[in-house]
Amino acid sequence: MTNIDKISPTTTGPLVVAPVYDGLCTFEFAIAAEIFGLSRPEMGPGWYRFASAAIEPGPLRAHGGLTVTSDGGIALLDRADLIVMAGWKGADVPVPDALAKRLRQAWQRGARLASICSGAFVLAATGLLDGRRAATHWRYADKLRARHPAIAVDADVLYVEEDRVFTSAGSAAGMDLMLHLVRQDFGVEAANSVARRLVMPAHRGGGQAQFIERPVPRDRTNRLAGLMDAVRADLRAPWTLAQMAQVAAMSPRTLLRRFTEATGQSPGDWLVAERVAEARRLLEASTLPVERVAAEAGFGSVQALRHHFQARVGLPPRDYRAAFGAARR
Repeated sequence: MTNIDKISPTTTGPLVVAPVYDGLCTFEFAIAAEIFGLSRPEMGPGWYRFASAAIEPGPLRAHGGLTVTSDGGIALLDRADLIVMAGWKGADVPVPDALAKRLRQAWQRGARLASICSGAFVLAATGLLDGRRAATHWRYADKLRARHPAIAVDADVLYVEEDRVFTSAGSAAGMDLMLHLVRQDFGVEAANSVARRLVMPAHRGGGQAQFIERPVPRDRTNRLAGLMDAVRADLRAPWTLAQMAQVAAMSPRTLLRRFTEATGQSPGDWLVAERVAEARRLLEASTLPVERVAAEAGFGSVQALRHHFQARVGLPPRDYRAAFGAARR
């Protein structure tokens, strides 16, 4: 048996390979290993197989003083269905030609390529991102633009999908992207199950400036937390700033200031994000008509739902349901 057969003796699903290198980004690699490599018998025998592939001779060190032993060499990339580039040594470190060539060949034969954080520089070196949108950590966005001007770098989103090439922002955004891939391969329920084990939301709204879906307010009186709970419990209500201020026992001006300080967004922007999140949930888990989804999420009209959903998610509601909804499972 090959090393892959030995490490995944009970699963036959897509082979996910994560390249490892000297200076490996430990957290980013662990994201891929946790989501794709952890034993999940509840998912059945068709779940992922996972392997690590050394792209250079050892010994290979990882952040934190660890030494890495891989499942195989760079040739493992030739067998992968999905390759996850978990970070890179640095934005200024050249990408080996042999690695870039293997990645291009993998994509040409139909494999998917994904990157977490600075791993976008590796995918950029393949040329496959030219003419496409791509995400990376906001700290690296300007450097990626300067080095690869043919790439439309988007520093505002958590992840981007472009023709079987997937890029994500900071490290935690890599988890969002990996869950997105699980959702594509095995459906919404599987992605939600993995997210529950990770104790994280299956979706996070917003972009890199909004690091968590439901911000925890820095408010010692808990008035903002109480307001958030009240709004979430009745998203259909026509919430105005004045009504929200009344629930929070503040003046509208004070609420606007304190809410923005605590969450990084205005009450109105937060409310739209909550309604979009509820619409996503309904589109995924129910067969309600889009008109009902709009009403249940508090948008009032399909037109308002379409406008805000497209702006936040990047897809019209019906297209989102077709890709991720209950009928797809």
